[in-house]
Amino acid sequence: MPLLLGWEELPKSVSVHGAPYEERLREPVPAVLLECDGGWLLLDTGFNTALIRDPALRRRFYGSPNYRPILPGPGEPLEEALDAAGIAMDAIHAVAVSHLHADHAGGLKHFAGRVPVHVQREELKYGLSGQPEVERHSIFRVDFDDPRIDWRQADGDVEIAPGVTAVLTAGHTPGHQSFVVDLADGGGFVFAFDAADLTENIEHERPIGASIGVDPESTVEPIRRLKRIAAERGYELIPGHDPVVWPELIRRRGTPGA
Repeated sequence: MPLLLGWEELPKSVSVHGAPYEERLREPVPAVLLECDGGWLLLDTGFNTALIRDPALRRRFYGSPNYRPILPGPGEPLEEALDAAGIAMDAIHAVAVSHLHADHAGGLKHFAGRVPVHVQREELKYGLSGQPEVERHSIFRVDFDDPRIDWRQADGDVEIAPGVTAVLTAGHTPGHQSFVVDLADGGGFVFAFDAADLTENIEHERPIGASIGVDPESTVEPIRRLKRIAAERGYELIPGHDPVVWPELIRRRGTPGA
């Protein structure tokens, strides 16, 4: 069940290396809800709404005029999306984050002290490193530095639930992970998240525009790896922020938020 937790207006060059800086996109903020043995598994959590709605915090964390976060409604986006789907927050038994950027890890506040949270060890290590550059890369420690969070840290590829495998696709961030999902009735999906923001990244193997610790060209190999996995299994490869693909996936899967 794909979910839409907001939008972000930003230069296309953030998603595609070398794109004209003046070209801008309105990209969806994604999450995926999967019904697994024992309950629902949530992939990614959207924004921390407090950092957007409070004027002082917004100036502090989102002061750049080049980036504009947009919330879909007056309440908590995740709660609203779950309500629309008829699923209680308490039904979520585990969470996994692709990475710790603010548009993916901001909703972890809903799950501190409640459920396990899957993350790559290198991602959490970098996020908690205290280096000034971390926040400049839009990883906000306030979103996830909570001793109540039950972290389940991985070192590379790992099955986090029956039929759900986290695949290390570092480059966008030091421990970015994508997800391969096997559906019970056959078929499946490969969710790239920010290893490939747009269809253009996948089809033309264009480097992503934002990376940490690697040169842009190095971000192409994780894309190729995801393409190989999808081709071998006959699964659909879903880019993380495509403004056409994501709403269409929501429409096809009959879920709220389109």
